[in-house]
Amino acid sequence: MSVKVSTRQVGDVTVADVAGKLTLGEGSSTLRETLRNLATQGHKKILLNLSGVTYLDSSGIGELVAGYTTITSAGGKLKLVNLTSRVQNPLQTTKLYTVFDIYEDETDGVKSFS
Repeated sequence: MSVKVSTRQVGDVTVADVAGKLTLGEGSSTLRETLRNLATQGHKKILLNLSGVTYLDSSGIGELVAGYTTITSAGGKLKLVNLTSRVQNPLQTTKLYTVFDIYEDETDGVKSFS
């Protein structure tokens, strides 16, 4: 199963729900395209809900970093919420856990943009 990304608005925050495997190939490009589109459409507050991510490889990590860079360069903020152990462990191993603002639940993540 490749990755699926759906977006929704919670106030002025865009929540992107990510589900599936964030791996080399189609999964990574889907996330990349979604984040680029959000940046070009002027969305500045983006919360990536990763509760549905079942697997994350080095390409998936690269896409998270690239997405962070894309959104930050456009003057926005990208934050992560609902990390599963399959996402949290690689981020801790690579020390990228310190780069991202990470929240346990969506309510806290949304409030953090205020």
